[in-house]
Amino acid sequence: MALYQAGLVRDRLRTAHAELAAESAVELVPIRTTGDRVQTRQLAEIGGKGLFTKEIEEALIDRRIDLAVHSLKDMETHLPAGLEIGCVLPRDDPRDVVVSRSGAPLAALPQGARIGTASLRRRAQLLRMRDDLAIVPIRGNVGTRLDKLAAGEVDALVLALCGLERLGKTALALEILPPERMLPAVGQGALAIETRSDDATMNEIIGKLNHEATRLACKAERAFLKGLGGGCLVPIAAHAEIAAAKLTLTGLVASTDGREIVRGNVSGPSQDAERLGHQLAEELIAQGADQILARN
Repeated sequence: MALYQAGLVRDRLRTAHAELAAESAVELVPIRTTGDRVQTRQLAEIGGKGLFTKEIEEALIDRRIDLAVHSLKDMETHLPAGLEIGCVLPRDDPRDVVVSRSGAPLAALPQGARIGTASLRRRAQLLRMRDDLAIVPIRGNVGTRLDKLAAGEVDALVLALCGLERLGKTALALEILPPERMLPAVGQGALAIETRSDDATMNEIIGKLNHEATRLACKAERAFLKGLGGGCLVPIAAHAEIAAAKLTLTGLVASTDGREIVRGNVSGPSQDAERLGHQLAEELIAQGADQILARN
């Protein structure tokens, strides 16, 4: 998936800049991260989602690479000094989907069905919908997870629709879960390009790829997450949409068993994205989100 995403950015750079059209003008540098290597333990046990970016950011700081392509949902809210999100590409579909062996949607799965997901966000919302489900922690790339489903280790998976789309496997999505039922992860569906803050040339080059509405929506979501002090260690979800320059941000905080949940939304000018994210975090804290977070 990471190589596919890097290749997508390479191709768009070639299209946007004639001087980069030559085959050798843009080089892909694969970097295997700790998050990629350690697949037998949960992210919460080994340091969080920053393990998908640490080695890549070190290469960027050391000037071994000029830019880094990330799934925005994998990025920490606090970036290393000297680095920034230079641009955000147009967002793919951020929703989650159900893929089951039997072809049944979530509501029709049998009592006690085993659902594979390593996401605490998905776990909490699944148990909120059906507390009889057995949530099985399962990591690995999409192909690995699908193999485990086929082997009978679980009865169904919950995956990001955009991941299936990028791999040409959307036909496997038996049920698309709307945000009203399964609020997406912060930044889900968006690709970010990380650069050195002092690299004016590179930031100008990638600027042509930026999708401002997606950047602002994700800025609001990340501000919400930052305001709560959360990461992948707690069930936090958020999704922002922009229509006619008005940004609407929905967010939630839940207990890992789904029994406690606070949810809310705010709206305002899209240019106030960061302020709206902080505002929603403060409103949910006032409703008890801090107490839920403290107990998780």
